[in-house]
Amino acid sequence: MRILLFTVIILLMPMSAIAKPSTIVVFGDSISAGYGIEVQEGWVALLNKKLKETNSNYIISNASISGETTAGGLARIDQVLTTQKPAIILLQLGANDGLRGLSPVMMKNNLFDIVRRSQKSGAKVILLGMKIPPNYGKRYVDMFYNVYPELSKEMGIPMVPFLLEDVALDKDLMQADRLHPNAKAQPILADKIKPYLIPLLK
Repeated sequence: MRILLFTVIILLMPMSAIAKPSTIVVFGDSISAGYGIEVQEGWVALLNKKLKETNSNYIISNASISGETTAGGLARIDQVLTTQKPAIILLQLGANDGLRGLSPVMMKNNLFDIVRRSQKSGAKVILLGMKIPPNYGKRYVDMFYNVYPELSKEMGIPMVPFLLEDVALDKDLMQADRLHPNAKAQPILADKIKPYLIPLLK
């Protein structure tokens, strides 16, 4: 009798109450890790809150590490895919490659492998484009940024153009180092990403 009653209760429960939430992994560097601000103030936490408010069956896990390069991301992506089994990955890497003057070709190869492995695991990928300061020279700056639209086109994945587009040149939205957005900028970043994310949610 108890088994029958339990079965009836389960059948009457809405699927949203039974289904295990799917995971969205943010795989980035200090911009996503929330460098210089409280974790709950960061765009990742704010976006996660927005999803909860819409009763979305998704949760966001932040696997970002300050200082991470694309090579570092490639070295640990398999572990993240295995342990977290993400449905979606927000890939925000490359800025540190650029700031260190590393090869855009190697950067693209690393990002390509990260995307390929993610897709092979069943995850959808959104690429978050980044830019570096103009003092690195126009040729290098252009080569760096072009990696993102090229990769987006070649691998058929959506791309957020430049994540800090409305933030980077506004001193009121940046920290003193002029590289990292402050707490006031975080809602802007969350709102910029959301329109690209929503279409991928089931």
